[in-house]
Amino acid sequence: MLTYRHPIADDITRVHVPATPAELDEFLAWAESADARGPIALDTETTGLDVFSEGYRLRTVQFGDVDDAWVIHWERGGHFRRAALRVLTKTRRFLIHNAAFDWLVLDQHAGIPVEELAPRTRDTSVMARLIDPRQPQEGGVGAGLKPLSAYYVDRTAPDTQGDLTAVFRSLGFTKSTGFAGIDLDHPTYNLYAGLDVLFTARLYPCLNDALATLGVRDRLVEYEHEISRLCALMQRRGMVLDEPYTRDLDGALSEEAYTHAEKAARYGVDSVNSNRQISEALLAMGEELTERTAGGALKVDKAVLLAMADMDLQWKRLGVRAPNPLAESVLRSKRAGKWRSAYADTFLETVDQGGRVHPNVQSLAARTGRMSVTRPALQTLPSSDQMIRRCLLADEGHVMISTDFQAVEMRVLAALADVRRMKEGFRQGGSDFDIHMFTARLIKGLAADEKDRKVFKGAGFSKVYGGGVATAARQTGAPEEDMARAFAEYDRAFPEIKRASVRWQREARATEMVTVSATGRRMPLDRDRTYAVVNYQCQSAARDLLGQAMLNAEAAGLGDLMRLPIHDEILASAPAAHAKEIAREFEKAMTMDLFGVPIVASADIGGRSWGSLYGADF
Repeated sequence: MLTYRHPIADDITRVHVPATPAELDEFLAWAESADARGPIALDTETTGLDVFSEGYRLRTVQFGDVDDAWVIHWERGGHFRRAALRVLTKTRRFLIHNAAFDWLVLDQHAGIPVEELAPRTRDTSVMARLIDPRQPQEGGVGAGLKPLSAYYVDRTAPDTQGDLTAVFRSLGFTKSTGFAGIDLDHPTYNLYAGLDVLFTARLYPCLNDALATLGVRDRLVEYEHEISRLCALMQRRGMVLDEPYTRDLDGALSEEAYTHAEKAARYGVDSVNSNRQISEALLAMGEELTERTAGGALKVDKAVLLAMADMDLQWKRLGVRAPNPLAESVLRSKRAGKWRSAYADTFLETVDQGGRVHPNVQSLAARTGRMSVTRPALQTLPSSDQMIRRCLLADEGHVMISTDFQAVEMRVLAALADVRRMKEGFRQGGSDFDIHMFTARLIKGLAADEKDRKVFKGAGFSKVYGGGVATAARQTGAPEEDMARAFAEYDRAFPEIKRASVRWQREARATEMVTVSATGRRMPLDRDRTYAVVNYQCQSAARDLLGQAMLNAEAAGLGDLMRLPIHDEILASAPAAHAKEIAREFEKAMTMDLFGVPIVASADIGGRSWGSLYGADF
């Protein structure tokens, strides 16, 4: 048996690599003993990140405690697989860092279902995010195993990923091809594999102590593991891809990007990605540019160009100025190019042999706990888009159902800040209550019109999302003086919001700039952006309402139908014959009460494509 010794925090740890059946027996004896002492750390090495891609391989499975790691060469088959499977099926508790990935790997390539492994798992990545959700560039430790180990376990913890990458290069591989191509017996590869479980085993008690010291609720930790499990199951199910449509779309987007780039070139912009060329051309056309980037260049980002093109964030005409043709051409060329690479190309690259794509559903993607969908980032699509969503289909014989919370941001704000008039309106107004028209009439009287509603909607969302007068004016198309007046009127109508913001900021300053959500989630604030506390509180509560709705839906027998959590929406694939009944059940699952404010949802039934819910004809 090969055994590598490595120091961790002044201890000598061991990484064992069994090569014979007798050595595997020694591993099994260790596993039985380790299981009796406590949880066993678990990890896998594979050929890459696309778990569902053709030719994907599980190479090794690692097990470990604080002193010993065992690297089992799954790829060798036979006795090695049988030994690994025995421990995978019999061990009572596992520790995994970034568990959702390994759950799916072992589900797809070792036959250990997520449903069996997840309840026996503690995810040290989830635990770390509940202690401090910030990334290193934001002032946090981050959720990576290396930085966490260096912070909690051993400040000299090696960058084994960097060492392995150097080995890949020396062997003629890239970082992406090295995991599939490196020899299974390479010492650096085996040491790298073993150290991950050793550090995970040592990290776990440190995180446990930190959670207890900070008073993070056990129930929140349990809840986050449940949400992680649901997200992994949705990723495993995936969605059917309409490949012919997607290939046609890929070509159409390429043509659109080229066509609008040619239009931009007529105004002297040879590259739509050159901010300098764009700003110079816009100034020559008589446009006024006043905002600058941190580097001092004139700002011509999406927000600036949309305003010049007379469009809001959803690309709808504002009707407040003549659209600038260059701004619009740049926007459309860049969007078409981005959508082609980020969506159409990614769909076609990642579709599995069964014709399904499996977007990565991340259960903890922001400080507030908000979920996201990556590769591709489907939650960043404009709410009006049907073109990209048309690529994704419900199962054969199914239709798409989207169940969306109604005005959840404003309902959460009313509940958390205890806004009396808002709460009364939500309680008395029913499920179709329009908070923004209610606000407009409350302030302007019964003669308030749609224009007033739009202005006060902008003011209300600015309270939730932390935007200022200039941002709200850009988004609504209203003059800044009108928005400033609307902000002041909003504060007079709902004074509880400002009082809650002041209170939350004061409480954060007393706890090292950390605000705590209604569910006990710790959310560090940036000292120069303490006003964001309202957004953090509202977004976190809304996210946990969605998480609870997902658990409610599963308890109601709807779990296998869920496909994606998108912002405040659950997307589902349901048998067409029972769609109405299922839609009602989803609405029930998403209906609840938050501090006296009714949280309600409505379901829309579409055709077979996700895009049908946005106007597509299929």
